[in-house]
Amino acid sequence: MSSLLVEHYRCPDRYAAVVPQYEFLRQMSSGLFEPYFRLFSAPGETSSGNDESASQLLSKAEEAIQGLRHEGYGSNRDNHVLRSPIARVYYFFRPFLPRVIRQYFQRIYLSDWDTLAIPRWPVDTTVDDLLAQLLLGVIRSELGPKRIPFIWFWPEGASSCAIMTHDVETQAGLRHCLALMDTDAVFGMPAAYQMVPEDRYRVSSAFLDEIKGRGFEVNIQDLNHDGLLFRDEREFRRRAKKINAYAKQFGARGFRSGALYRNSDWLRALRFEYDMSVPNVAHLDPQRGGCCTVFPYFIDEILELPLTTTQDYSLFHILNQHSLDLWKQQVELIQRKNGLISFITHPDYLRNAAARSLYRRLLSYLADKREHERVWITSPGELNDWWRQRAQLRIVEDETHWRIDGPGSERARIAYAEEHKGQLVFTVENQSLPADHPENGACISASANS
Repeated sequence: MSSLLVEHYRCPDRYAAVVPQYEFLRQMSSGLFEPYFRLFSAPGETSSGNDESASQLLSKAEEAIQGLRHEGYGSNRDNHVLRSPIARVYYFFRPFLPRVIRQYFQRIYLSDWDTLAIPRWPVDTTVDDLLAQLLLGVIRSELGPKRIPFIWFWPEGASSCAIMTHDVETQAGLRHCLALMDTDAVFGMPAAYQMVPEDRYRVSSAFLDEIKGRGFEVNIQDLNHDGLLFRDEREFRRRAKKINAYAKQFGARGFRSGALYRNSDWLRALRFEYDMSVPNVAHLDPQRGGCCTVFPYFIDEILELPLTTTQDYSLFHILNQHSLDLWKQQVELIQRKNGLISFITHPDYLRNAAARSLYRRLLSYLADKREHERVWITSPGELNDWWRQRAQLRIVEDETHWRIDGPGSERARIAYAEEHKGQLVFTVENQSLPADHPENGACISASANS
């Protein structure tokens, strides 16, 4: 079994020695996942050569998973968009351009968004599907168990997780935060507010205390949101020192870069517990790419909480949509994988009556998911705490049953992965199964992954 499977599913370490059969891995690498394997193949190399062993194919699958998570493909390898002369000119004049002019240039730049094949729009779960397929391969192997226990993804057996984040970009957005907090509070939404610490506006300690006192979180957004944070590594490290100082001053544990510019290799310079700068699908962002997963994952010591839905700005001003349809479609796709539903909305763009009404409908929709579909709605900080705690838990066997050891085990739930009708099915202990499941009555069907 791949070590990535043990890390992701938190299943017993003893299964790490089990490798899926060669034929299973060969078919996997040449089928639906073949374009993704090809992204990380050497020039001229096929993704599934017949002379490769099962261990080599498994290594290729691991390379694809890590490569997608770190966006190590295409133009994302060198952040060329940040270094282009056009970007330099745009960001030099950007502070002087009216919003309507900026939106015009953005639409031109993003006009090909619906022609991009990788990642898949509107949600790409290739990393999660690869992991699920590898787990299915372990179950089908001669040495593999037919039912693999693991620590369920979310506390108390929640079906999925959802977080709301607000990026505050201007003084006008800062003034709207109080009203937005009132709206969040009505719907029980424990949102996080990301503040730009320099140039854009002044954030008083009293205001930060008020945000935290009302049960919301404060995080850092960039340094001055000028679009240049990730253009040059030396400049990034200089700015990172100032960002880290602001994190301490603001009492912030999380970070997000302006406009979702990013370079995973440089994150070590930031002193945060979690980052929220990587989109699942970045078709509508200035830096294309995407991590192709709807689950948190570690980049060294920093936990990445990927953005898995479309930003309100992109929805309103690039797609020119003012309904919940796209958000609902993305939420449903993420729920099928029991993943993380994460949003970015901006106080700056929720000030008019139509936008406020749409945002309230979104919160009502999520509240209904919490009540009727057991979606865990939490804050990024609490999600970070849980995912780190889960990473330290261990599942062990006591004669006749499995149990979870470690701090926080009382919130964790044992789940099982097994094959049912040719598909990998996840079930959580002590809840009921669908009627056609072979062990109906023992568990609840939490997910089905092909």
